[in-house]
Amino acid sequence: MIAVIDYGVGNLFSLCSSLQRIGTEAVVTSDPETIRKADKVILPGVGAFADAAKKLRDSGMDVLLRELAAAGKEIMGICLGMQLLFEKSYEFGVHEGLGLLKGSVISMEGTIPSDLKIPHIGWNALHFCKGSKLLRYIREGDCVYFVHSFYAVDCEESLIATAEYGRELTAAVQKDNIMGCQFHPEKSGDVGLRILRAFCETEEKA
Repeated sequence: MIAVIDYGVGNLFSLCSSLQRIGTEAVVTSDPETIRKADKVILPGVGAFADAAKKLRDSGMDVLLRELAAAGKEIMGICLGMQLLFEKSYEFGVHEGLGLLKGSVISMEGTIPSDLKIPHIGWNALHFCKGSKLLRYIREGDCVYFVHSFYAVDCEESLIATAEYGRELTAAVQKDNIMGCQFHPEKSGDVGLRILRAFCETEEKA
């Protein structure tokens, strides 16, 4: 069973619909015991980093996620959920993240060509940096759907894929049991479903 964490920030309906399409049992929950019993955990997220980080702290989910990460449970962050896995964000101030991955989150403004629109919205090809279970069923150059204005930097130890938008931007990460996608796999058609399937599989099926 996959636990999709409900902390008031995220597009839960489309994500759960995608998980159902690949035949995965999923539950949207904020109950700590249900999350602990889950085989794997997904941290979704849309909106502002500071607001989402506060909601995680206020609900105690930050402590729980660190506990589960230390215990080896596989955790996947999506979009803002991926950004929250890092140490800090510079989105309208400096805000502490979960610190499960090394790196920080910065604005595209001033780092990509000025003629490109922010937020970055649309389909972009993935460029692989190294192997990962998340990428096992997709190919170099497959396209996924992005909606974001900030991106992760200084995350070389976990970087598994980038996408070009004026410069190479962090698209996906994995360090041991901690994984993340800046794009939305639940909005990325068959490619996204294959990424979700790879995450949801047990290692025995790999």
